[in-house]
Amino acid sequence: MDKHVFSDSELILNNDGSIYHLNLRPDQLAHTIITVGDPERVQEVSKYFDHIEFRTGKREFHTHTGTYKGKRISVISTGIGTDNIDIVFNELDALVNIDFKTRKIKSELISLDIIRVGTTGAVQPNIPVDSFLLSQRGIGFDSLLHWYDNDLADKTFADALVKELKLSDDMATPYIVQCNKELSKHFQTFEMLNGTTITNVGFYGPQSRRLRLAPSNKELKNLIANFNYEGHQITNLEMETSGIYAMANLLGHRAVSLNAVLANRATGNFSEQPEKTVDELIQFTLERIAAI
Repeated sequence: MDKHVFSDSELILNNDGSIYHLNLRPDQLAHTIITVGDPERVQEVSKYFDHIEFRTGKREFHTHTGTYKGKRISVISTGIGTDNIDIVFNELDALVNIDFKTRKIKSELISLDIIRVGTTGAVQPNIPVDSFLLSQRGIGFDSLLHWYDNDLADKTFADALVKELKLSDDMATPYIVQCNKELSKHFQTFEMLNGTTITNVGFYGPQSRRLRLAPSNKELKNLIANFNYEGHQITNLEMETSGIYAMANLLGHRAVSLNAVLANRATGNFSEQPEKTVDELIQFTLERIAAI
């Protein structure tokens, strides 16, 4: 067992014994977790709980813990981006796998089930707006994984991306991480499409959107849509999945990312009922969790 004692500046606790950013104590966290980006979406999930036992919020990180059909669940908002995913996943892991009194790693580690419920834009014209998509793999255009010792990266896939998408040397090298296959099986129904998801570092230029600023790679949207590696097409773009898969794999947790498709970049369409589509994905997710 690792006998390292974490200093006050490594494992930062609040005066009430809660972890620094999430404002949670270990007993306040369920071992099945739904993550959402928007803090206001937390209550859109927890309104379906049979009982809410605990609520807290700090900055963009809001948590409700309760039960749904007898299953204890925490729903946590991460905010947008993989930089926040780094914070959330390290602190979630600390809550279950570090003893806050001794500041040492526990002898028996706990694996969490973490399900992202988020929104996305499709890049293939055959993916309908208002459909659901499970990310079988996340392609990180952020650099989060590269900051940790790991052997997760699929270098051959990454090299193909750099070449075919004409990515500049100034951009982070992509990384590819898969979802947890065992957990994902519980969400693979006829309602759920499967795909390969790019996680971008921004919403506009990094996703080839142009308002007043022109993206540096003006071909990127078409290159992404036409990319094919060993039969794998890129299906959609969003901003957290690769970080979730990277951190879950590194820390030994099970994670899957479920996406409500609100936009189709190929056709230029956007959902006329975004709130309804997200709500339907929330209810679908809760029902599938209850059945695990």
